[in-house]
Amino acid sequence: MSTAPTLNGQVVGQAHYATRALLERAVAPLGLNFGQVLVLNVLADGPVERDHLTHRITSTLKVDGPAVQEVIARLVDANLAQDDTDGTRLRLTDTGHATQARVAEAVSGITARLYADIPADEASAAARALTVITQRANAELAA
Repeated sequence: MSTAPTLNGQVVGQAHYATRALLERAVAPLGLNFGQVLVLNVLADGPVERDHLTHRITSTLKVDGPAVQEVIARLVDANLAQDDTDGTRLRLTDTGHATQARVAEAVSGITARLYADIPADEASAAARALTVITQRANAELAA
């Protein structure tokens, strides 16, 4: 008889890394890594102040500011993002929008395959639990 897995960091981490590996495999032909995908997704909604973007990515990936600046620089060098005229905000280029759309399509496909037969109430409960865990972990990191 099989028992249900215990919700813990190992189970959460395994799901994260397996899903991330699928995403990284899907975006590798585009020349992107995971951090670049996150930045493209943030910029998809319109120009973002560099400081806000840096904070958002450092808090998501738990990396330092210089690491995020390197990700941004690579996107700018690849002509996927560019500074606004005043240099304080970053935005996607036309190529960046097209690339981000391909990323979104890949994410949609992965999500459809992985979450297809999970009942909505179970998915909602898992999302609520993981949100609480993330909030608690972030609070401890900030303390």
